[in-house]
Amino acid sequence: MTTAAEARDKRWIALALLCVAQFVVVLDASIVNVALPTIKEALNFSEGSLPWVVNAYVLTFGGFLLLGGRLADLLGRRRLFMAGLVLFALASLAGGLAANSGQLIAARTVQGLGAAILSPAALSIVAVTFKDGAERNKALGVWGAVAGSGGAAGVLLGGVLTEYIGWEWVLWVNVPIGIAAAAIAPSLIAETKAEVETRHFDIAGAITITLGLSALVFALLDAESAGWGSFQTIGTIVGALILLAAFVAIELRSRAPLVPFSIFRVRTVTGANVVGILVGASLFSMFYFISLYMQQILGYSPIKAGISYLPLAVTIILAAGIASGLVTKVGFKPILAIGMACIALGLIWFTQISVNGTFLGDILGPSLLAALGLGFAFVPVTIAAVSGIEDREQGLASGLINTSQQVGGALGLAILAAVSNSVIGSTETPDSLVEGFQAAFAVGAGFALLGLIATLVLVRTSDSRAHVALGKEAPATAD
Repeated sequence: MTTAAEARDKRWIALALLCVAQFVVVLDASIVNVALPTIKEALNFSEGSLPWVVNAYVLTFGGFLLLGGRLADLLGRRRLFMAGLVLFALASLAGGLAANSGQLIAARTVQGLGAAILSPAALSIVAVTFKDGAERNKALGVWGAVAGSGGAAGVLLGGVLTEYIGWEWVLWVNVPIGIAAAAIAPSLIAETKAEVETRHFDIAGAITITLGLSALVFALLDAESAGWGSFQTIGTIVGALILLAAFVAIELRSRAPLVPFSIFRVRTVTGANVVGILVGASLFSMFYFISLYMQQILGYSPIKAGISYLPLAVTIILAAGIASGLVTKVGFKPILAIGMACIALGLIWFTQISVNGTFLGDILGPSLLAALGLGFAFVPVTIAAVSGIEDREQGLASGLINTSQQVGGALGLAILAAVSNSVIGSTETPDSLVEGFQAAFAVGAGFALLGLIATLVLVRTSDSRAHVALGKEAPATAD
């Protein structure tokens, strides 16, 4: 018979497994960046099609997250987690074996689908396994540290694998991890799903929201090459808005909607998702522009650029751990506000980069401040996004916050790239490039400041205080 202590230990081992899976998902959005020049030469990519090695993954990941979260609630969270892992691993294997550009882009598309299935399932398993209070804060602190550092670790690992083994291994590294995690999952994770009388699948809602989000992300990602004023970009955005409006109309009439809008009556959940969008918009693109600055201006090699992210990655991990403890003592709202302020200040500091810059003078300080902000923001925004939500809707809440961050990241990168390119102009010189990067960082700081305002206005102080009270009660009621 399993004792209470053994059950608790098993939950933490299960958390480690879930975090490894999420780390790989986040990692894969950035790990191929450093390998792109090698991939271009190996598979004869054109300059225009090369970005789709990254975009195909982000597009399907962002587009299918809500559907993945809802399927996890209805069909079983462990089942969907395992299915997503296997699909992700097989797509990674196929990507490494790709013989041409079309095969690799197709494999990356399926990878994104696998990630969209497993990621909300994993986060909802964490939320239903660790109840509100100190234990959930600690669990989500670990989750935040792992997920938040994945982007930086991807750049480092991508550089090492590409330089010393081959570009294929930036994909093949996922295969043993994914298969092993799927095999271990049944022994560590109990199956959970929403208790409903009938499993009604909102097919029309799923189709319209998935196509609408996919079209919107596609338009934003491809706007730089197609042109913001082009028929393709404008037409795709209009089509996306029509699909999203149709989704709202369908949900209001559905007896079992994919997204019950009642979830947004919880103002803190709404606020958390707004902040999630702005965190994605401000920070995801920070990695992109720092990488360009280091390689195009400072002349760093890919592996040196990757190693330069180590202090940032370590700071995110430490900050997320500290944040998880502070949230229990003072609530998630103050910590989230401090995090957004640090992100804004870090990005403002980045506007001071120069053509004759150095790592110590131009990169280390602002990157550490922004990393502190990310660690402090990611944990409380995740806690706020799933707080006060019934177990039967944890997959939905998890899918929503994931979707907010992914769509926010795509939106932010598209806007900041457009701002940067407009400042750089047609003649790329070191001076014009730096001015473009400075402008992008300034707009990113604006997004972070909006996130700070949204935190103060939309996230309820009473919900934050109630979370502190739950943390104090948890030790007395723990199993």
